Amino acid sequence: MKNVTSSEIIICGHTYDEYIEMIKAFHGHVAPGMVIGGFMVDLAYHNLPQGEFFDAICETRACLPDAIQLLTPCTVGNGWLRIIDLGRFALSLYEKYTGDGVRVYVDSRKLDNWPEIKTFLFKLKPKKEQDSEALITEMNLACTSILGVQKVTINLNAIKSSRRDTFSVCPSCGEGYPKNDGETCLGCQGEAPYLHSEIPGLQED
Repeated sequence: MKNVTSSEIIICGHTYDEYIEMIKAFHGHVAPGMVIGGFMVDLAYHNLPQGEFFDAICETRACLPDAIQLLTPCTVGNGWLRIIDLGRFALSLYEKYTGDGVRVYVDSRKLDNWPEIKTFLFKLKPKKEQDSEALITEMNLACTSILGVQKVTINLNAIKSSRRDTFSVCPSCGEGYPKNDGETCLGCQGEAPYLHSEIPGLQED
């Protein structure tokens, strides 16, 4: 593979350096997972089947969803990005009405020539012992050469969510919640993460 300079690398219409600045502004620092994610999103775009409206699936919660949200219209908030945490560093973009799409993943068979990337992805060393500068350099050089691409068809019925179809008022806390969750909201069923919460009293003028 011919080495290219950062100014020659284009990621979803942005130069590599522009994308790095976007990561800093969005994530607070240059997250390696978002660097790889940029190449993954760009590769997916270049292999998408014809269609007008696309959604995304991300198979990990770590960094990759941020790259999708930064480079595409798909976000968790608008419902076009769904995170199905399979623990795999992979994403899919697919036509939202047919389910036809493309999946991009890190191909572990291609990592032997990229020791810093392999160490990062497989957590072979604690984060503080990893060479972050060498890691980013390897990612810049590797670009899409460490990625695999496959055509996929998404089972749209399997990922359809009806949790928000009907809302009710929880008789325990008085807050609105998806009725399908049960007689009370999930928070009052013990799934809230709070050790202690206090209902504030009314403030007097």
